[in-house]
Amino acid sequence: MHVPAGFPQSPEAAARFLQFVNASPTPFHAVRNAALRLERAGFISIREKDDWEATLQPGGKYYFTRNQSSLLAFTIPQKWQPGAGVSIVGTHVDSPNLRIRPVSKRSASGYIQVGIETYGGGIWHSWFDRDLSIAGRVVIAERGSNYTPRLIKIDRPLLRIPTLAIHLDRGAADNFKFNTETEFTPILGLLASDLNAPADKARSSGNNAASSIQHNHHPALLSLLAEEMGVKPEAIHDFELHLYDTQPSVLGGLNNEFIFSPRMDNLVSSFAAVEALSDIASSSLFPLEGNVNCIALFNHEEIGSVSTCGAESSLVPSLLQRLSPTPALLAQSIAKSLLISADMGHAVHPNYERKHEDNHKPRMNGGVVIKTNAKQRYASDAIGTFMVKKLLERKGGKVQEFEVRNDMSCGSTVGPMLSKLGLRTVDVGCGMLSMHSIRETAGSHDVQHSIDLFTSFFEEFATLDAQLTID
Repeated sequence: MHVPAGFPQSPEAAARFLQFVNASPTPFHAVRNAALRLERAGFISIREKDDWEATLQPGGKYYFTRNQSSLLAFTIPQKWQPGAGVSIVGTHVDSPNLRIRPVSKRSASGYIQVGIETYGGGIWHSWFDRDLSIAGRVVIAERGSNYTPRLIKIDRPLLRIPTLAIHLDRGAADNFKFNTETEFTPILGLLASDLNAPADKARSSGNNAASSIQHNHHPALLSLLAEEMGVKPEAIHDFELHLYDTQPSVLGGLNNEFIFSPRMDNLVSSFAAVEALSDIASSSLFPLEGNVNCIALFNHEEIGSVSTCGAESSLVPSLLQRLSPTPALLAQSIAKSLLISADMGHAVHPNYERKHEDNHKPRMNGGVVIKTNAKQRYASDAIGTFMVKKLLERKGGKVQEFEVRNDMSCGSTVGPMLSKLGLRTVDVGCGMLSMHSIRETAGSHDVQHSIDLFTSFFEEFATLDAQLTID
């Protein structure tokens, strides 16, 4: 792309991240796009239900997904033996959003509406007056008696959650409050346009089978999905559909120092993990010995991680056990392993500096943030923070520290729950503003900062760990 003279240059890693996040409105899309990137780097797809014993080979590169919404990828050194440690970067691919209900058909005052449920702890007022569309996965009846879940992303504005005019709510500018059940329902269209629609689009199917969803959703919505996917509405048997903002993610600021985007918590960390593992697996630095290098992209972190594809599931324990199948080997592997829990952090806000502890005010583009909490809401300790600092030092990187104020509660990550496995764990991230808004702000140079840390981790951790004596 030609850059006009005087126009700020874009950090290359940030520009690639924009492509990833714009193509990943849901965890399903993020996992698919991560898998495609890994495959370009030579990774082979394997399945949990298969026997890995004959498949896994020293020097191999593999990945698997679970429920299309979580992914683990790993590389095996040439001289690998069971009992070797695993160097893991753990992230998550879900973000707070709105999801279409199993029975979404609603209407009021001549409007076609769509029933939605909130997911996670979103800044919900930021969803008003945005150009929203639909993405997710749809279960389709194929020819014969087969069914396939297919991904969908409709690339045009479809829905809107309009605010009430200030003339009808004079106090809204000073105290905007709303009920997320009764005053937060998107509009899809007008009933008048539905009444004038062609008969095949306006009528509802007479299918009353238990697997039919034709009566649960407005015919106009099902017709829209069917048209987008090239099937008949009756072929749609179920779906998981999310709303997303159609405004593309962009670079901004005087010198393109910012990224303005949804879902940066935590697609920035997920993208960086995929890039780092893909790059090292494709380079001459592919390790001959030492640890298995691994990335774990989990779902459902924003709601507690308790699911089949969340961090509290069997995903990581299963991988560790399959790589080191006896109790003794497994114990050795865990003792040699380290987990970097990578999740975005809170940069200091210029209008709310008092929300940060005086000596812990991370800044965007200031380098990787190490998160610490004495109550173990973050799993970092002196050993983990030392290792991260040494790894960043080898890449010429910078480190920032974050601890929450004593008079504020602290969030958490996948780190503490995975540390219960016995894995040494450190929590890191990069600073951002407006976390959980539909439009967040992060530093464009921090994408590369994250890639550098993870690359150094995969290259150097086993060597560094051999120089450290603890127990």
